[in-house]
Amino acid sequence: MKKRRKNEEMKLGDLLKSFVDENKLDKGLNQVKIRDVWNNQMGPAIERYTTGLKLKNDTLYVQLSSSVLREELSYGKEKIIKNLNEEMGQELISKLVLR
Repeated sequence: MKKRRKNEEMKLGDLLKSFVDENKLDKGLNQVKIRDVWNNQMGPAIERYTTGLKLKNDTLYVQLSSSVLREELSYGKEKIIKNLNEEMGQELISKLVLR
């Protein structure tokens, strides 16, 4: 972390962001955050059928226990990607794979 001068103040958010950046923790934090974002955006009904989520590079792999739901969601992949990226606050996902 950067050394601060005595009189220099740093906000807690800036300090945490600096810590995350320096220790390259973004990928791990994104893995955790994507689950919350998925459940929030998709709702409790889809959350019940979601058995696994994995973010690898720019692809989100979603494992679903219902083939009917998987088929329904496949029609709206672009919208799902757009909504998830907006909620994450960055263009993190470019491809969605439903399994």
